[in-house]
Amino acid sequence: MDSSVWELVMDKAHKSRYSIHPGSDNMYHDLKVLYWWPKMKADIATYVSKCLTCAKVKIEYQKPSGLLQQPEIPMWKWEQISMDFITKLPRTPSGCDNIWVIVDRLAKSAHFLAMKATDKMEKLTRLSLKEVVSRHRVPISVISDRDARFTSHFWQSLQKSLGTRLDMSTAYHPQTDGQT
Repeated sequence: MDSSVWELVMDKAHKSRYSIHPGSDNMYHDLKVLYWWPKMKADIATYVSKCLTCAKVKIEYQKPSGLLQQPEIPMWKWEQISMDFITKLPRTPSGCDNIWVIVDRLAKSAHFLAMKATDKMEKLTRLSLKEVVSRHRVPISVISDRDARFTSHFWQSLQKSLGTRLDMSTAYHPQTDGQT
């Protein structure tokens, strides 16, 4: 069949009074009951992506894009750091399967610390004191994601006793943790 026929079918399905701008997934599920053609799902997705009404409606349901303010610019090296974990890596002969990434936000230098997913918070504390604090000083602020290790009471009370401010980023505020 001619592609203009499928265009007409999609047009009627997309703008009918019973299913007004249903979106590509719903439109595909509705149409596959009655029709089939090669690359049907891709054609429907392309058709819906060109619809300005669908694009406007979709914006209302998206998560907020993030904070409008960037974190303050550090004045000294290792004064403000960010940290995150790289997880689910292949196990090394010593049993390590994660990397703890600690980045200086000013100089962009970093420490990559091999660790195990099962390491306790006390071991991570010793590791951070040995690798960061002993070499650079206690940081003023730490930006991290909301990993359970960073949100634990132990980690928060340790940072509070050291005088370090904890700033937690979220998945919908990527600019707070762009360094790591």
